[in-house]
Amino acid sequence: MSTSKSTRPATLDATSLRELIDAGHAPRLLDVRTPAEFETSHIPGSYNVPLDLLKEHREELRNHLDEDVVLVCRSGARATQAEQTLAGAGLPSLKILDGGIMAWQAANAPMKQGSPRWDLERQVRLVAGSIVLVSVLGSVFVPQLKWVAGFIGAGLTVAAVTNTCAMGMMLGKLPYNRGASCDVDTIVGQLRESPGKRA
Repeated sequence: MSTSKSTRPATLDATSLRELIDAGHAPRLLDVRTPAEFETSHIPGSYNVPLDLLKEHREELRNHLDEDVVLVCRSGARATQAEQTLAGAGLPSLKILDGGIMAWQAANAPMKQGSPRWDLERQVRLVAGSIVLVSVLGSVFVPQLKWVAGFIGAGLTVAAVTNTCAMGMMLGKLPYNRGASCDVDTIVGQLRESPGKRA
């Protein structure tokens, strides 16, 4: 008889995570949002490991993650992708913060605040909405532009069904979203620190 492991990732709710942190048993918190989102606000003690960088350097990062890890993003979608990537690299004990930063904030848990910037989801809505609007208005003069709006609509549908977003991944690479320095060497150096030194 074969046993199959559940493909659904383990989650941890904001209240339970806060209790672990307050009790001095904080897991390693990896925030997989863009550096700009992380700089805007993050859970104190968390490490910023953007999803695209995590995917590219999963083996190297895995060597520095030998303890309980909780993955954090805005709502849980990117953290789920990160969990699949790290689990595929052989990292056990992965959990996802259920509801992400939004749930953490809703629980009035401590946040480290920085300069406010638009989160990635809001940027996607702006860009997609602008392209659709311009395409529909422009189709009055150039009828073929309606297909651009259709293409964006199809892309958003695929993004919802697959819980991924190609536009978001592309926007995440823009200088606005990259922040000061977020390279694998810097991240590995931070991961070598004791979790208690993080702010």
